[in-house]
Amino acid sequence: MFSNKDLRDMIVPLFLEQLLVMLVGIIDTIVISYVSEAAVSGVSLVNSFNTIFIYLFTALASGGAVVISQYIGRKDYDNSIDSSSQLLMFSTVFSIGLMIIVLILNKWLLRLLFGQVEDAVMQACVTYLRISAYSYPALAIYNAGAAMYRSMGKTSTTMYISIVSNIINVIGNCIGVFVLHAGAAGVAYPSLIARVFSAVVITVLCFNRTLDAHYEKKYILKWNAPQLKRILNIAIPNGLENGIFQLVKVALSSVVALFGTYQIAANGVAQSIWSLAALVGSAMGPVYITVIGQCMGSGDVNQADYYFKKLMRWTLVISIVWNALVFVSMPLIMSFYSLADETIHLVIILVAIHNIFNSIVFPFSGPLSNGLRATGDVKFTMIVSIASTVGGRLVLSLILGIYFNMGVIGIAIAMCMDWSIRGIIFYFRYRSKKWQKLSVI
Repeated sequence: MFSNKDLRDMIVPLFLEQLLVMLVGIIDTIVISYVSEAAVSGVSLVNSFNTIFIYLFTALASGGAVVISQYIGRKDYDNSIDSSSQLLMFSTVFSIGLMIIVLILNKWLLRLLFGQVEDAVMQACVTYLRISAYSYPALAIYNAGAAMYRSMGKTSTTMYISIVSNIINVIGNCIGVFVLHAGAAGVAYPSLIARVFSAVVITVLCFNRTLDAHYEKKYILKWNAPQLKRILNIAIPNGLENGIFQLVKVALSSVVALFGTYQIAANGVAQSIWSLAALVGSAMGPVYITVIGQCMGSGDVNQADYYFKKLMRWTLVISIVWNALVFVSMPLIMSFYSLADETIHLVIILVAIHNIFNSIVFPFSGPLSNGLRATGDVKFTMIVSIASTVGGRLVLSLILGIYFNMGVIGIAIAMCMDWSIRGIIFYFRYRSKKWQKLSVI
């Protein structure tokens, strides 16, 4: 069903798109570092909180992508159009609701999560969160449209949108911080503008009636319970898994806040670089969903098994090469930061720990789990991921970070142990062939 060229045509645009997204995250941190380390800390803490909602929107879009991919594989285009339109409708309503909640409760949430931080850090947190909350609907709408395009294998479209969006963001960051001296707001408003741009463009493109999957007004304006159930059967377990995962990360950010400003800043910078190093997993996840989803939708489990093996090999090789390249580039990357030597040294240690495990373990923990979800194996992946996150990452972080006084290094090691547990279990789940007996549509 998919030649090597077809796979490359999907992977390369997704990789470049994810690279641009991650680079913008790093640029945000670099630019804000010229304001103060308190501003860096505030932005990094809020980003860890915002990621909860970003992952919820991604989970919802992924649920839609699985359903749409399987309908396309079955060549049931009426239902692919219906499911795409329902995904847009629900994503819009859901994200607006979350935006309203965060705008009302933002101070209370920040005090609950990060009450121990310095006043300057909290002020940056409040500013950044209020502005970024307005972008939630735009982010959800873009994810819905991008999921539809990726389900058809048209990943170059989202790449081009991402290029323009990130140019807007970078130029806006520089103007906001260096020209307007707006501090945390100087990097928040450009992100809002860039996300709105992406949402508008992808939505207009998704109304193209020549596509196998597209939006139609008659489907958007109705509530199709059976179709939404198919999407939410994938999205809810995935969203619950990702939501708990991010809540644990936010809880750990509260723990990091106890270690002092320099460790908070080092952790924030390291997380930006981790995101860059981890983009192979981010890029390959949608490929697994599209390829495995279409194979399963056509009823060809042997073809799905073939592409599971092929994509695992490709992901592992690309991940090893990319993580090594990122670490070798650390001296160049760190030269752009205005941070104390102690902070820079800690960042390098954190990146070394992350990249070793991300290159050889995460391909089985992350992208492989997306392939299993594309078959409908969502409950198993959810249970394993939640148990590993709470029983592994959270508990080990508290033991290593606080009890053994290892600080953020202990938390990084616990994260890698979490990946290892999940990767081993998911690999044996794939080998069990139980996913071949599942059904989504």
